[in-house]
Amino acid sequence: MVWTDEVGNVIVGRNMDYHRDLGTNLWTLPRGAQRNDGVNGNLTWVSRYGSVVATAFDMISVDGLNEAGLGGHILWLAESTYGELDETRPALSQAIWLQYFLDNFATVAESVAWIEDHGVQVVQLTDPASGEVPAIHLALDDATGDSAIIEYIDGKVEVHHDRAYRVMTNSPRYEEQIALLAEVEGFGGDRPLPGTTLASDRFARAAHYVDRLPQPRTQVEAIASMFSVIRNAAQPFRLPDPGKPDASQTIWQVVVDLTRKRFIFESTSHPNVVWVDLADFDFSEGSPQLILELNAKLAIADGIAGNVSKEFEPLRELHFLTLTDIKNFAAAHATDSV
Repeated sequence: MVWTDEVGNVIVGRNMDYHRDLGTNLWTLPRGAQRNDGVNGNLTWVSRYGSVVATAFDMISVDGLNEAGLGGHILWLAESTYGELDETRPALSQAIWLQYFLDNFATVAESVAWIEDHGVQVVQLTDPASGEVPAIHLALDDATGDSAIIEYIDGKVEVHHDRAYRVMTNSPRYEEQIALLAEVEGFGGDRPLPGTTLASDRFARAAHYVDRLPQPRTQVEAIASMFSVIRNAAQPFRLPDPGKPDASQTIWQVVVDLTRKRFIFESTSHPNVVWVDLADFDFSEGSPQLILELNAKLAIADGIAGNVSKEFEPLRELHFLTLTDIKNFAAAHATDSV
């Protein structure tokens, strides 16, 4: 959910719903890092912007904010179909997809222009540990209040780019979500505001409440306001729907102040809210990658809380999952089975 208040401050909130712990940590990634597409290495780049990201299993960026105020958020979309890899076109693995935009662009408009100019593909990966094959879509937003939702349907990219597109959730695809929202009272229809845990109902509630937030007097009020909306659209602790890992409990939440560049994280199973201000970090080329190991430090007793910028440590490098990793893993386990 993207919210621009009356004086132009832009706040974003998201829920992460999944059927198991994602081993999420927070990372700082400096400028000047050399990366590649994670597919065939044909697309390479050096990061222009530093960023703070939340990862899954320390092999994919699933949420983040860069120095320029560009934010990105990956969610599950079961309808995603990416098509067969075309070696003549640039491609990005799912693991590096979000990070490419955080590394290279300052605004949503720049990001969308690159997608449209290059016809980039996204290549689906298999989680080597679980065998799950993620189906995901991406939301981008920036400090100007611009927003875009990027989906791959029937092998083709669909970009929904408009400041009016302020909410994204799971199934169905975005154009169908907009059509369903038009049936709800206040958005053109006569259906009462729905209250179930269906993604389309949560979409409607998020769109309803984010449009009715009062003007905050402080940044803390603005952040609390966004938390109030994403909690309303969260999933309670529950057994996942069969075959639908997105239809599971909310395991963590993020609120991002794109204007002041503050990244706030809350686990639903630990009591402490933590945040970082990007101004507190050195993102210059050559500075180390830093990690905040959340599972170790978000303890019930004596756990960290508040501004945790000083808790980040240079323990290791973040490695984005690649097709080569998956092939090597499969080969190693095939040998083991023999």
